[in-house]
Amino acid sequence: MANKNLSAAKEAKKDEFYTQLEDINKELKYYREHFRGKTVLCNCDDPRISNFFTYFAYNFEFLGLKRLITTCYKNQDADLFSQNKCEQAIYLIYDGDKNGNHLPDPEEIGIHPLKGDGDFRSKECIELLKQADIVVTNPPFSLFREYVAQLMEYEKKFIIIGNKNILSTKEIFPLVKDNKIWVGYRSFSGGMWFEINNETVCNTRKIVDGKLMGNVPSCWFTNLDIKKRHENIILFRKYYENNGSELYHKYDNFDAIEVSKTEDIPDDYFDMMGVPVTFLDKYNPDQFEILGITKTWFGMASKTYGEQIQVDKSGKESKVTKLNDGAVLEIDKVPTGKTYYKVDGKMYIQTYPRILIRRKSNPTNP
Repeated sequence: MANKNLSAAKEAKKDEFYTQLEDINKELKYYREHFRGKTVLCNCDDPRISNFFTYFAYNFEFLGLKRLITTCYKNQDADLFSQNKCEQAIYLIYDGDKNGNHLPDPEEIGIHPLKGDGDFRSKECIELLKQADIVVTNPPFSLFREYVAQLMEYEKKFIIIGNKNILSTKEIFPLVKDNKIWVGYRSFSGGMWFEINNETVCNTRKIVDGKLMGNVPSCWFTNLDIKKRHENIILFRKYYENNGSELYHKYDNFDAIEVSKTEDIPDDYFDMMGVPVTFLDKYNPDQFEILGITKTWFGMASKTYGEQIQVDKSGKESKVTKLNDGAVLEIDKVPTGKTYYKVDGKMYIQTYPRILIRRKSNPTNP
């Protein structure tokens, strides 16, 4: 058991990404109307260094919160205002300012022990979850799918951070398609910088003011209705007026056209289109319908491919089955500097994962 616990602790260290207060403020300022009179739970946080706890505690009256609950995983400080170490997991309850100084003083914060280790999946943490109206936190990226499944099970409103790449997975994409989860205000461009430790798994790092920072392709996820979600994408491209068959190529294995950039979605096309996952950053369910994704597990492909020869950028050939997991475009000449595939004498390229969408309010097509 000791070895198992030690292994779990090591894995947790690799998954520690502490969100910057600036990023929290930039996103949550758009949700102020949702917080009034609500109990907020931050259930993946160490309040000694959690900027989520700081944000909500110091903005408690401004946001009009009813209660703030924060759970703290074991091996943290039970006394937040000293250096006393302990093995006790705790949870905090803050009901707002009592002495009129508008600050979260130590005597105003209720510190309560937990019997377990503070894992969000534990029975006692689930009981705290049941008390919450809105959950706001940065859950462990490795457990994101399990974490979201729990939020769905208990029908909780939430604003959380996750890796953008999770959007195309079979656990998360169906929730996106069914409008049960969507992305927040922060732009998809670039990643988010988090404070990390030396063991955290992260490719891009830098030192800022003596702190080790790591960059991850992340975004905010929520199920709270926000204004951004109802802003139309301005469309100016034309399919029919500009001989769309030449500008927008049809997939070989999906009944849809390829639109490689959201800004290139044609204004006069109302059949199925494949768009990049970044489309979700601007997705308006009043304007578009999400139909599927170009992944094998979703089951919308119109054909499968037999023996395939992959030709990489250097010209090296190898047998693969990759074409059966994505949208495919037939090409008539060898591409420069790109991997392509040969099947039965024809050449193909494969796109990145595509979200399959259709415009709403279909007028008569020319």
